[in-house]
Amino acid sequence: MSALRRLPLLLVPALLSVSLAACGEDPVPAEPTKERLDAVEITGEVGAEPEVAWSSQMTAGDIESETLVEGDGAALEDGDQVLAHLWIGNGFTQAKAFSTHDEDATAELVTLDDQLPPFLAGIKGATIGSRIAVTSSAEAAFGAAGNAQLGIGNKDSVLVIIDLASGIDDGPTGTRPPAPDWVPPLEFKKGVISGFDFEGVPEPTDQLQKAVLFEGDGPVVETGNAIVVRYLGQVYGGKKPFDENFSADAPTSFAIGTEAVIKGWDQTLVGATVGTRMVIAVPPELGYGEEGNPDAGIKRTDTLYFVIDVLATA
Repeated sequence: MSALRRLPLLLVPALLSVSLAACGEDPVPAEPTKERLDAVEITGEVGAEPEVAWSSQMTAGDIESETLVEGDGAALEDGDQVLAHLWIGNGFTQAKAFSTHDEDATAELVTLDDQLPPFLAGIKGATIGSRIAVTSSAEAAFGAAGNAQLGIGNKDSVLVIIDLASGIDDGPTGTRPPAPDWVPPLEFKKGVISGFDFEGVPEPTDQLQKAVLFEGDGPVVETGNAIVVRYLGQVYGGKKPFDENFSADAPTSFAIGTEAVIKGWDQTLVGATVGTRMVIAVPPELGYGEEGNPDAGIKRTDTLYFVIDVLATA
């Protein structure tokens, strides 16, 4: 979603792709220590920040996972995607290292494929709505050097708490209200949205416009949520999109209502329901403003039209 992003959004890949280095001398565990989950009590509701109370330093070796709460949603299979909350803690220092519940983070879109990090492998076969605890050594989780960026030394242990917050819809659902006259017809190629047909469509106004083509009946998108979408953007009168992911293997996720995307998106997607397909017309001041977006071929006077499928939120 390169044409829409303003802030770095791929938090988990950034975590896992850092150059790993030991944090210094190997720590010497103080006595007593306890094995894996015997060293910690985890409470709180699934989807909310877990409450983690340590009773001692934690020891762990190979990666092991345990389901703390079993959800009643669909079971995850290879190739599936899920919005997941992650909490990572250092079992030696007993400190939180990372959490998607923090103010500057959101739930992460995780794909069950060959690139799945080893410490997330325990989510395969788990059901949506579950909370899973993973324990391991730093070496098993991150490699021989640990993860200096997270403050996890090479001899530390690691606790990861995974909440499988939401599955990802395949497409829009729900009722189909009639589209207003200003909405350009969608073009399709092999059943996939490929653009807008602006022939005969009236000139855009200077106002932000929104039309719901499918009224989803899923959860409501709230400010600060992670949201998963497929989308296509095209300049009014343009012959082809400047950006889209309907043809991509995977949808896109980002935080909404936080200026991570253009204002026109923040103002229309907050309050939408999962399963919704909408078309929006975004005037320049709510898109890329006076500078436009030369890399995407967008001038400062261009009105941007988007079709957006809301597939998940958490």
